[in-house]
Amino acid sequence: MVSLADLQAAFRTDSAQNLEYQCQANLNLYDGPDSDRLATQAATGRHLQILDLAEVSGFGRPTIPVCLCEDDYPGWLRLEDIAELVVATVPYQAVRLEAQEIQARLPEAIAFAYQAMKQPNYYLWGGTVGPNYDCSGLMQAAFASVGIRLPRDAYQQEAFTQPIAIAEVQPGDLIFFGTPEKATHVGLYVGDQTYIHSSGKDQGRNGIGIDRLSESADPVSQAYYRQLRGAGRVVASYQPQG
Repeated sequence: MVSLADLQAAFRTDSAQNLEYQCQANLNLYDGPDSDRLATQAATGRHLQILDLAEVSGFGRPTIPVCLCEDDYPGWLRLEDIAELVVATVPYQAVRLEAQEIQARLPEAIAFAYQAMKQPNYYLWGGTVGPNYDCSGLMQAAFASVGIRLPRDAYQQEAFTQPIAIAEVQPGDLIFFGTPEKATHVGLYVGDQTYIHSSGKDQGRNGIGIDRLSESADPVSQAYYRQLRGAGRVVASYQPQG
């Protein structure tokens, strides 16, 4: 376990800027220093780095800025959760996968999403570790369960995937929704013009469900179909940019 005093001591050394820590429990990361809104979650075993040495030195804030190593995603960690970190003995090393290897793993990723749907759940903004997910968090978790890393947010996942026509979608492809300017929602295509996704209260099902890619009579499917942007195929596992 790591304490605040340990961090402060570590960051007095020149080599500490590249030091990685590993989560010993599922942890929440927030989108600002006040920790009033969840940004993402770090599952047990994930790696992170602390971004700002000055914050560790202590300015009275209840959080410190960090970045998750697997997807380069920033957030703020509560100081009380530092105790759930240990120094990583081996730095995170991303695995490179060929498109053919990824295709072979897709049925298990789909099975993960179906299993997640069977558990009692609700839509959680920032949720990535279950049982409660947001849309892109469910995609991240499903692919991570088979060793494939995706970026965190829907618009990042859209940019990361290989664009394909809706007419060419196959099970395991990602379906993107939103505005003409930006993807704001994502689902996992499972075949027969259907996709599985975690949708919110206002427009969706407040949890994981299956909807159709059509102007169906179902109001949820219909609402998302009207925001359809396109589809993308996962052909690589995310490689950190740092």
